[in-house]
Amino acid sequence: MLRLLLVEDDAALQFTLQTALEENGYEVDAVSTTGEAIERLSAGQYPIVISDIYIDERTGLDILDAAKRHDAKCAVILMTGRGTIETTVAATRGGAFDYIAKPFDLDVMIDAVERAEAAREEGEAQAEEEDFPDTELIGNSAPMVDIYKTVARAAPTDATVIIQGETGSGKELVARMVHRFSLRASQPFVPVDCGSIAPSLLESELFGAMRGAYTGADRDRIGVFESANRGTVFLDEIGDIDQSFQLALLRFLESREIRPVGAARSKEVDVRVVVATNRDLQRMVDENKFRADLWYRLNTVRIIVPPLRDRRSDIPHLAQFFTNRYNQRYGRTVRLTDSGVKALQEYTWPGNVRQLQHLMERLTVLADKIDADTVDDALTAMESREKTVDTLADAEEDQIRRVLAATGGNKSKAAQLLGIERKTLYRKLERMRP
Repeated sequence: MLRLLLVEDDAALQFTLQTALEENGYEVDAVSTTGEAIERLSAGQYPIVISDIYIDERTGLDILDAAKRHDAKCAVILMTGRGTIETTVAATRGGAFDYIAKPFDLDVMIDAVERAEAAREEGEAQAEEEDFPDTELIGNSAPMVDIYKTVARAAPTDATVIIQGETGSGKELVARMVHRFSLRASQPFVPVDCGSIAPSLLESELFGAMRGAYTGADRDRIGVFESANRGTVFLDEIGDIDQSFQLALLRFLESREIRPVGAARSKEVDVRVVVATNRDLQRMVDENKFRADLWYRLNTVRIIVPPLRDRRSDIPHLAQFFTNRYNQRYGRTVRLTDSGVKALQEYTWPGNVRQLQHLMERLTVLADKIDADTVDDALTAMESREKTVDTLADAEEDQIRRVLAATGGNKSKAAQLLGIERKTLYRKLERMRP
Protein backbone atom coordinates (compact mmCIF):
# COMPACT_ATOMS: atom_id res chain seq x y z
CA MET A 1 0.00 0.00 0.00
CA LEU A 2 1.38 3.40 -1.03
CA ARG A 3 2.20 5.77 1.86
CA LEU A 4 1.65 9.49 1.30
CA LEU A 5 2.61 12.58 3.27
CA LEU A 6 -0.17 15.16 3.72
CA VAL A 7 0.72 18.67 4.95
CA GLU A 8 -2.30 20.83 5.81
CA ASP A 9 -2.75 23.23 8.76
CA ASP A 10 -6.56 23.37 8.46
CA ALA A 11 -7.64 20.52 10.77
CA ALA A 12 -11.02 20.01 9.10
CA LEU A 13 -9.57 19.87 5.59
CA GLN A 14 -6.71 17.65 6.76
CA PHE A 15 -9.19 15.16 8.23
CA THR A 16 -11.37 15.24 5.09
CA LEU A 17 -8.44 14.66 2.74
CA GLN A 18 -6.88 11.96 4.91
CA THR A 19 -10.19 10.10 5.14
CA ALA A 20 -10.80 10.31 1.38
CA LEU A 21 -7.28 9.13 0.55
CA GLU A 22 -7.46 6.22 2.98
CA GLU A 23 -10.85 5.21 1.57
CA ASN A 24 -9.14 5.03 -1.83
CA GLY A 25 -6.48 2.62 -0.57
CA TYR A 26 -3.61 4.93 0.48
CA GLU A 27 -1.81 5.11 3.81
CA VAL A 28 -1.51 8.73 4.94
CA ASP A 29 0.86 10.44 7.36
CA ALA A 30 -0.71 13.81 8.12
CA VAL A 31 1.13 16.80 9.63
CA SER A 32 0.20 20.46 10.08
CA THR A 33 3.53 22.35 9.98
CA THR A 34 6.40 22.67 7.53
CA GLY A 35 8.86 21.67 10.25
CA GLU A 36 7.07 18.37 10.86
CA ALA A 37 6.85 17.76 7.12
CA ILE A 38 10.55 18.37 6.47
CA GLU A 39 11.46 16.17 9.47
CA ARG A 40 9.29 13.34 8.09
CA LEU A 41 10.86 13.72 4.66
CA SER A 42 14.39 13.45 6.11
CA ALA A 43 13.45 10.33 8.07
CA GLY A 44 11.81 8.37 5.27
CA GLN A 45 10.79 8.39 1.65
CA TYR A 46 7.35 9.32 0.43
CA PRO A 47 6.63 8.73 -3.27
CA ILE A 48 3.84 11.34 -3.18
CA VAL A 49 3.52 14.47 -1.04
CA ILE A 50 0.39 16.65 -0.84
CA SER A 51 0.96 20.07 0.68
CA ASP A 52 -0.72 23.42 1.14
CA ILE A 53 1.34 26.39 -0.10
CA TYR A 54 0.78 28.84 2.76
CA ILE A 55 1.28 27.08 6.10
CA ASP A 56 3.48 28.95 8.60
CA GLU A 57 6.73 30.93 8.37
CA ARG A 58 7.76 28.57 5.57
CA THR A 59 5.69 27.41 2.62
CA GLY A 60 4.83 24.44 0.50
CA LEU A 61 7.63 25.50 -1.84
CA ASP A 62 10.09 24.67 0.97
CA ILE A 63 8.44 21.27 1.32
CA LEU A 64 8.70 20.82 -2.45
CA ASP A 65 12.41 21.60 -2.29
CA ALA A 66 12.97 19.20 0.63
CA ALA A 67 11.01 16.40 -1.04
CA LYS A 68 12.98 16.75 -4.29
CA ARG A 69 16.30 16.79 -2.42
CA HIS A 70 15.47 13.49 -0.73
CA ASP A 71 13.87 11.88 -3.80
CA ALA A 72 14.08 13.54 -7.20
CA LYS A 73 11.19 11.36 -8.39
CA CYS A 74 8.85 12.38 -5.55
CA ALA A 75 5.57 13.68 -6.96
CA VAL A 76 4.54 16.80 -5.04
CA ILE A 77 0.98 18.10 -5.35
CA LEU A 78 0.55 21.65 -4.07
CA MET A 79 -2.77 23.25 -3.16
CA THR A 80 -3.64 26.82 -2.28
CA GLY A 81 -6.47 29.26 -1.75
CA ARG A 82 -4.22 32.17 -2.74
CA GLY A 83 -2.83 31.16 -6.10
CA THR A 84 -0.63 33.55 -8.07
CA ILE A 85 1.32 33.28 -11.29
CA GLU A 86 4.54 33.68 -9.27
CA THR A 87 3.91 30.72 -6.98
CA THR A 88 2.65 28.61 -9.87
CA VAL A 89 5.76 29.29 -11.91
CA ALA A 90 7.96 28.66 -8.87
CA ALA A 91 6.13 25.38 -8.25
CA THR A 92 6.51 24.34 -11.88
CA ARG A 93 10.15 25.36 -11.89
CA GLY A 94 10.73 23.33 -8.74
CA GLY A 95 9.22 20.23 -10.31
CA ALA A 96 5.78 20.12 -8.67
CA PHE A 97 3.57 17.45 -10.20
CA ASP A 98 0.37 19.49 -9.97
CA TYR A 99 -0.99 22.69 -8.46
CA ILE A 100 -4.61 22.73 -7.31
CA ALA A 101 -6.74 25.72 -6.34
CA LYS A 102 -8.90 25.59 -3.24
CA PRO A 103 -11.74 24.85 -2.85
CA PHE A 104 -11.70 21.67 -4.91
CA ASP A 105 -13.77 18.51 -5.24
CA LEU A 106 -12.20 15.48 -3.57
CA ASP A 107 -12.37 13.70 -6.93
CA VAL A 108 -9.92 16.28 -8.30
CA MET A 109 -7.38 15.43 -5.62
CA ILE A 110 -7.85 11.66 -5.96
CA ASP A 111 -7.37 11.98 -9.70
CA ALA A 112 -4.16 13.98 -9.20
CA VAL A 113 -2.80 11.35 -6.78
CA GLU A 114 -3.65 8.53 -9.17
CA ARG A 115 -1.94 10.36 -12.03
CA ALA A 116 1.12 10.99 -9.85
CA GLU A 117 1.26 7.30 -8.93
CA ALA A 118 0.99 6.27 -12.57
CA ALA A 119 3.65 8.78 -13.64
CA ARG A 120 6.06 7.51 -10.98
CA GLU A 121 5.55 3.92 -12.05
CA GLU A 122 6.25 4.90 -15.65
CA GLY A 123 9.42 6.68 -14.58
CA GLU A 124 8.37 10.10 -15.84
CA ALA A 125 10.63 12.84 -14.54
CA GLN A 126 9.40 16.36 -13.95
CA ALA A 127 11.18 18.99 -16.04
CA GLU A 128 12.73 22.03 -14.37
CA GLU A 129 11.81 25.47 -15.63
CA GLU A 130 13.92 28.59 -16.03
CA ASP A 131 13.87 31.37 -13.43
CA PHE A 132 11.17 33.94 -14.12
CA PRO A 133 10.49 37.52 -13.06
CA ASP A 134 7.48 38.71 -11.06
CA THR A 135 4.21 39.67 -12.73
CA GLU A 136 0.89 41.36 -11.96
CA LEU A 137 -1.53 38.73 -13.24
CA ILE A 138 -4.29 38.77 -10.62
CA GLY A 139 -6.70 36.05 -9.50
CA ASN A 140 -6.63 32.80 -7.57
CA SER A 141 -9.85 31.16 -8.80
CA ALA A 142 -9.56 27.68 -10.30
CA PRO A 143 -9.81 28.98 -13.92
CA MET A 144 -6.99 31.46 -13.26
CA VAL A 145 -4.78 28.81 -11.67
CA ASP A 146 -5.34 26.67 -14.76
CA ILE A 147 -4.12 29.62 -16.87
CA TYR A 148 -1.05 30.03 -14.65
CA LYS A 149 -0.22 26.36 -15.07
CA THR A 150 -0.55 26.53 -18.84
CA VAL A 151 1.57 29.69 -19.04
CA ALA A 152 4.25 28.18 -16.81
CA ARG A 153 4.48 25.07 -18.97
CA ALA A 154 4.17 26.68 -22.41
CA ALA A 155 6.19 29.86 -21.91
CA PRO A 156 9.71 28.32 -22.04
CA THR A 157 8.88 26.66 -25.37
CA ASP A 158 8.41 28.30 -28.77
CA ALA A 159 4.95 26.81 -29.27
CA THR A 160 2.35 29.06 -30.88
CA VAL A 161 -0.24 30.14 -28.31
CA ILE A 162 -3.81 31.21 -29.01
CA ILE A 163 -5.68 33.12 -26.30
CA GLN A 164 -9.46 33.27 -26.49
CA GLY A 165 -11.80 35.37 -24.40
CA GLU A 166 -14.27 38.21 -24.37
CA THR A 167 -13.21 41.81 -24.93
CA GLY A 168 -11.60 43.24 -21.81
CA SER A 169 -10.95 39.88 -20.16
CA GLY A 170 -7.15 40.28 -20.14
CA LYS A 171 -5.95 38.43 -23.24
CA GLU A 172 -3.04 40.79 -23.89
CA LEU A 173 -1.88 40.53 -20.28
CA VAL A 174 -1.77 36.75 -20.60
CA ALA A 175 0.19 37.14 -23.85
CA ARG A 176 2.67 39.41 -22.08
CA MET A 177 3.07 36.80 -19.35
CA VAL A 178 3.84 34.13 -21.94
CA HIS A 179 6.58 36.41 -23.29
CA ARG A 180 7.86 37.50 -19.88
CA PHE A 181 8.26 33.92 -18.72
CA SER A 182 9.86 32.79 -21.98
CA LEU A 183 13.51 32.51 -22.97
CA ARG A 184 12.84 35.53 -25.21
CA ALA A 185 11.93 37.79 -22.28
CA SER A 186 14.86 40.16 -22.87
CA GLN A 187 13.83 40.68 -26.50
CA PRO A 188 10.95 42.78 -27.92
CA PHE A 189 7.28 42.07 -27.32
CA VAL A 190 5.35 43.72 -30.17
CA PRO A 191 1.53 43.82 -30.05
CA VAL A 192 -0.44 44.31 -33.26
CA ASP A 193 -4.19 45.01 -33.36
CA CYS A 194 -5.11 43.24 -36.60
CA GLY A 195 -8.65 44.63 -36.46
CA SER A 196 -7.45 48.24 -36.62
CA ILE A 197 -5.27 47.85 -39.72
CA ALA A 198 -6.77 47.95 -43.21
CA PRO A 199 -6.48 44.55 -44.91
CA SER A 200 -4.52 46.12 -47.77
CA LEU A 201 -1.89 47.41 -45.33
CA LEU A 202 -1.60 44.42 -42.99
CA GLU A 203 0.92 42.55 -45.14
CA SER A 204 3.31 45.50 -45.39
CA GLU A 205 2.80 46.25 -41.68
CA LEU A 206 3.89 42.74 -40.67
CA PHE A 207 6.26 41.72 -43.46
CA GLY A 208 7.65 45.11 -44.45
CA ALA A 209 7.86 46.77 -47.86
CA MET A 210 10.51 47.90 -50.31
CA ARG A 211 10.83 51.40 -51.62
CA GLY A 212 8.45 51.89 -54.56
CA ALA A 213 6.36 48.84 -53.72
CA TYR A 214 3.24 51.00 -53.57
CA THR A 215 2.24 54.63 -53.81
CA GLY A 216 3.88 56.58 -51.03
CA ALA A 217 6.55 53.96 -50.28
CA ASP A 218 9.50 56.37 -50.50
CA ARG A 219 11.84 54.18 -48.44
CA ASP A 220 12.33 50.59 -47.37
CA ARG A 221 10.13 49.74 -44.39
CA ILE A 222 10.93 47.07 -41.82
CA GLY A 223 7.89 45.04 -40.82
CA VAL A 224 6.80 43.97 -37.36
CA PHE A 225 8.13 40.42 -37.67
CA GLU A 226 11.62 41.61 -38.57
CA SER A 227 11.68 44.35 -35.93
CA ALA A 228 10.70 41.78 -33.29
CA ASN A 229 13.40 39.31 -34.34
CA ARG A 230 14.23 36.90 -31.48
CA GLY A 231 11.22 38.26 -29.57
CA THR A 232 7.45 37.75 -29.54
CA VAL A 233 4.76 39.15 -31.83
CA PHE A 234 1.26 39.32 -30.38
CA LEU A 235 -1.45 39.36 -33.04
CA ASP A 236 -4.64 40.55 -31.38
CA GLU A 237 -8.06 40.10 -33.02
CA ILE A 238 -6.68 37.44 -35.35
CA GLY A 239 -10.25 36.56 -36.35
CA ASP A 240 -10.51 39.90 -38.19
CA ILE A 241 -7.89 39.18 -40.87
CA ASP A 242 -9.17 38.42 -44.36
CA GLN A 243 -8.60 35.08 -46.05
CA SER A 244 -5.91 36.31 -48.44
CA PHE A 245 -3.72 37.32 -45.53
CA GLN A 246 -4.64 34.16 -43.62
CA LEU A 247 -2.74 32.24 -46.29
CA ALA A 248 0.27 34.55 -46.03
CA LEU A 249 0.31 34.14 -42.26
CA LEU A 250 0.06 30.36 -42.55
CA ARG A 251 3.06 30.30 -44.91
CA PHE A 252 5.05 32.40 -42.47
CA LEU A 253 4.22 30.14 -39.53
CA GLU A 254 5.33 27.12 -41.54
CA SER A 255 8.53 28.60 -42.99
CA ARG A 256 9.47 31.43 -40.60
CA GLU A 257 10.39 33.43 -43.68
CA ILE A 258 9.11 36.85 -44.67
CA ARG A 259 9.11 38.50 -48.08
CA PRO A 260 8.61 42.26 -47.82
CA VAL A 261 6.14 43.67 -50.32
CA GLY A 262 8.07 44.35 -53.53
CA ALA A 263 11.09 42.24 -52.52
CA ALA A 264 12.55 39.58 -54.79
CA ARG A 265 13.80 37.33 -52.00
CA SER A 266 12.61 36.04 -48.67
CA LYS A 267 14.50 36.30 -45.41
CA GLU A 268 14.36 34.26 -42.23
CA VAL A 269 13.20 35.74 -38.94
CA ASP A 270 13.10 34.17 -35.50
CA VAL A 271 9.94 35.22 -33.68
CA ARG A 272 7.40 33.54 -31.49
CA VAL A 273 3.78 34.20 -32.41
CA VAL A 274 1.02 34.55 -29.83
CA VAL A 275 -2.47 35.36 -31.10
CA ALA A 276 -5.77 36.31 -29.49
CA THR A 277 -9.39 36.62 -30.49
CA ASN A 278 -12.81 37.21 -28.99
CA ARG A 279 -14.40 35.18 -31.79
CA ASP A 280 -15.25 31.49 -32.07
CA LEU A 281 -12.68 30.48 -34.70
CA GLN A 282 -13.99 26.93 -34.93
CA ARG A 283 -17.40 28.29 -35.90
CA MET A 284 -15.73 30.61 -38.41
CA VAL A 285 -13.97 27.59 -39.89
CA ASP A 286 -17.30 25.76 -40.14
CA GLU A 287 -18.76 28.82 -41.89
CA ASN A 288 -15.77 29.02 -44.27
CA LYS A 289 -14.77 32.41 -42.88
CA PHE A 290 -11.44 31.22 -41.47
CA ARG A 291 -8.97 28.77 -42.99
CA ALA A 292 -9.06 25.39 -41.31
CA ASP A 293 -5.33 24.79 -41.88
CA LEU A 294 -4.43 28.10 -40.22
CA TRP A 295 -6.73 27.30 -37.30
CA TYR A 296 -5.04 23.95 -36.81
CA ARG A 297 -1.62 25.62 -37.00
CA LEU A 298 -2.52 28.30 -34.46
CA ASN A 299 -4.25 25.92 -32.07
CA THR A 300 -1.06 24.42 -30.61
CA VAL A 301 -1.53 25.72 -27.09
CA ARG A 302 -4.93 27.25 -26.32
CA ILE A 303 -5.63 29.43 -23.28
CA ILE A 304 -9.24 30.40 -22.62
CA VAL A 305 -9.60 33.49 -20.41
CA PRO A 306 -12.94 33.30 -18.58
CA PRO A 307 -15.18 36.36 -18.36
CA LEU A 308 -15.09 38.16 -15.03
CA ARG A 309 -18.67 37.08 -14.22
CA ASP A 310 -17.44 33.46 -14.21
CA ARG A 311 -14.70 34.14 -11.67
CA ARG A 312 -16.35 36.44 -9.16
CA SER A 313 -14.08 35.21 -6.36
CA ASP A 314 -11.27 37.13 -8.07
CA ILE A 315 -13.14 40.45 -7.97
CA PRO A 316 -12.07 41.40 -4.38
CA HIS A 317 -8.40 40.88 -5.27
CA LEU A 318 -8.68 42.78 -8.55
CA ALA A 319 -10.63 45.62 -6.97
CA GLN A 320 -8.13 46.02 -4.14
CA PHE A 321 -5.23 45.82 -6.59
CA PHE A 322 -6.66 48.63 -8.72
CA THR A 323 -7.57 50.68 -5.64
CA ASN A 324 -3.99 50.45 -4.38
CA ARG A 325 -2.64 51.32 -7.81
CA TYR A 326 -4.71 54.46 -8.27
CA ASN A 327 -4.34 55.56 -4.66
CA GLN A 328 -0.61 55.54 -5.21
CA ARG A 329 -0.81 57.14 -8.65
CA TYR A 330 -3.07 60.02 -7.65
CA GLY A 331 -1.94 60.48 -4.04
CA ARG A 332 -5.27 59.29 -2.64
CA THR A 333 -6.16 57.18 0.42
CA VAL A 334 -9.55 55.82 -0.65
CA ARG A 335 -10.66 52.69 1.23
CA LEU A 336 -12.46 49.76 -0.37
CA THR A 337 -15.16 48.51 2.04
CA ASP A 338 -16.76 45.08 2.37
CA SER A 339 -20.09 46.43 1.11
CA GLY A 340 -18.30 47.88 -1.93
CA VAL A 341 -16.72 44.51 -2.68
CA LYS A 342 -20.10 42.80 -2.39
CA ALA A 343 -21.68 45.30 -4.80
CA LEU A 344 -18.85 44.73 -7.27
CA GLN A 345 -19.33 40.96 -7.06
CA GLU A 346 -23.05 41.26 -7.76
CA TYR A 347 -22.53 43.09 -11.06
CA THR A 348 -22.31 41.19 -14.37
CA TRP A 349 -19.30 43.10 -15.87
CA PRO A 350 -20.01 43.00 -19.62
CA GLY A 351 -16.71 44.83 -20.14
CA ASN A 352 -14.84 42.37 -17.91
CA VAL A 353 -11.62 43.32 -16.10
CA ARG A 354 -11.06 46.40 -18.24
CA GLN A 355 -14.44 47.79 -17.17
CA LEU A 356 -13.67 47.01 -13.52
CA GLN A 357 -10.31 48.75 -13.83
CA HIS A 358 -11.86 51.90 -15.29
CA LEU A 359 -14.55 51.94 -12.59
CA MET A 360 -12.00 51.55 -9.78
CA GLU A 361 -9.94 54.39 -11.24
CA ARG A 362 -13.02 56.64 -11.37
CA LEU A 363 -14.00 55.78 -7.79
CA THR A 364 -10.48 56.24 -6.47
CA VAL A 365 -10.35 59.70 -8.03
CA LEU A 366 -13.85 60.88 -7.10
CA ALA A 367 -15.03 59.00 -4.00
CA ASP A 368 -14.07 59.36 -0.34
CA LYS A 369 -14.65 55.64 0.17
CA ILE A 370 -15.72 52.78 -2.08
CA ASP A 371 -18.85 51.28 -0.57
CA ALA A 372 -22.08 49.82 -1.96
CA ASP A 373 -23.66 53.23 -2.55
CA THR A 374 -20.72 54.71 -4.47
CA VAL A 375 -20.35 51.53 -6.54
CA ASP A 376 -24.06 51.46 -7.41
CA ASP A 377 -24.06 55.17 -8.29
CA ALA A 378 -20.96 54.82 -10.48
CA LEU A 379 -22.34 51.79 -12.30
CA THR A 380 -25.66 53.56 -12.89
CA ALA A 381 -23.84 56.61 -14.26
CA MET A 382 -21.63 54.40 -16.44
CA GLU A 383 -24.61 52.55 -17.91
CA SER A 384 -26.46 55.84 -18.46
CA ARG A 385 -23.53 57.29 -20.39
CA GLU A 386 -23.27 54.16 -22.53
CA LYS A 387 -26.97 54.40 -23.42
CA THR A 388 -26.75 58.06 -24.45
CA VAL A 389 -23.64 57.77 -26.60
CA ASP A 390 -24.67 58.21 -30.23
CA THR A 391 -21.48 57.34 -32.09
CA LEU A 392 -18.10 55.69 -31.59
CA ALA A 393 -16.51 59.13 -31.85
CA ASP A 394 -18.73 60.37 -29.01
CA ALA A 395 -17.67 57.42 -26.85
CA GLU A 396 -14.01 58.10 -27.58
CA GLU A 397 -14.34 61.79 -26.75
CA ASP A 398 -16.16 60.98 -23.53
CA GLN A 399 -13.40 58.59 -22.46
CA ILE A 400 -10.67 61.11 -23.31
CA ARG A 401 -12.39 63.84 -21.29
CA ARG A 402 -12.84 61.57 -18.28
CA VAL A 403 -9.22 60.40 -18.34
CA LEU A 404 -7.95 63.98 -18.69
CA ALA A 405 -10.10 64.99 -15.73
CA ALA A 406 -8.77 62.08 -13.68
CA THR A 407 -5.16 63.04 -14.46
CA GLY A 408 -5.69 66.72 -13.78
CA GLY A 409 -5.13 67.60 -17.42
CA ASN A 410 -1.77 65.82 -17.67
CA LYS A 411 -1.74 64.78 -21.32
CA SER A 412 1.25 62.45 -21.01
CA LYS A 413 -0.43 60.45 -18.24
CA ALA A 414 -3.74 60.54 -20.10
CA ALA A 415 -2.14 59.15 -23.25
CA GLN A 416 -0.53 56.38 -21.21
CA LEU A 417 -3.85 55.46 -19.60
CA LEU A 418 -5.62 55.50 -22.95
CA GLY A 419 -2.94 53.30 -24.49
CA ILE A 420 -2.11 55.73 -27.30
CA GLU A 421 0.86 57.87 -28.29
CA ARG A 422 0.92 61.42 -26.91
CA LYS A 423 0.97 62.91 -30.41
CA THR A 424 -2.13 60.83 -31.25
CA LEU A 425 -3.89 62.29 -28.22
CA TYR A 426 -2.99 65.83 -29.33
CA ARG A 427 -4.46 65.19 -32.78
CA LYS A 428 -7.68 63.84 -31.25
CA LEU A 429 -7.93 66.84 -28.92
CA GLU A 430 -7.63 69.22 -31.86
CA ARG A 431 -10.64 67.55 -33.53
CA MET A 432 -12.78 67.42 -30.40
CA ARG A 433 -15.59 69.85 -29.67
CA PRO A 434 -14.66 72.64 -27.24
